[in-house]
Amino acid sequence: MINQIENISTTDSELLLKGKKLPVMEEFYSIQGEGYNTGKAAYFIRVGGCDVGCHWCDVKESWNPNLHPLVDVDAVIRNVKAQPANAIVITGGEPLLYNLNYLTDELAKQQVDIFLETSGAHPLTGSWHWICLSPKKNLPPLPEVYNRADELKVIVYNKHDIEWAEEHAAKVNANCKLYLQPEWSNREKVLPMIIDYVMNHPHWNISLQTHKYMQIP
Repeated sequence: MINQIENISTTDSELLLKGKKLPVMEEFYSIQGEGYNTGKAAYFIRVGGCDVGCHWCDVKESWNPNLHPLVDVDAVIRNVKAQPANAIVITGGEPLLYNLNYLTDELAKQQVDIFLETSGAHPLTGSWHWICLSPKKNLPPLPEVYNRADELKVIVYNKHDIEWAEEHAAKVNANCKLYLQPEWSNREKVLPMIIDYVMNHPHWNISLQTHKYMQIP
């Protein structure tokens, strides 16, 4: 994906490879709406670029990295400092398309918790307090990400997705939290099925996109 970023200088290309610049789609301070950390105030950094391409993705505008400016990571850190957040969420797109070592090293100096949301399809970079693995069918996660995941969050669009979720649950570590989350546009249809499944398989939990119910970013 780095090679697909067009019309950048040699200097910017080198900074991108070092993780000192990233194609940032947006930054905002809000409430984590889903998964284990639901309800936490967090500063979100959404990185542009994704090669997974889920048909139900609700942030398709993040897919093309050329639509988003290359931003100095140091500027992002200054934005983080300006907010009272003690948790930072790196999301996408697919953040692991890029070298995230510099970003997380600098965030660690701010003594904040650093969370990653990823499909796990690319090598893990960066240092993390919490890794949410949300596997996608187009590109499976790498073994190293299964092993490091603190949370497995599977988006459920139909009945088969629950069977598929169990296949991934068998690959994560024993301490990984397990979540089934209804795909937003199909939630009324699949949520009763998820509720019934979790009641009969209590090693799973239900995740809802509460930020959408609250109508916040």
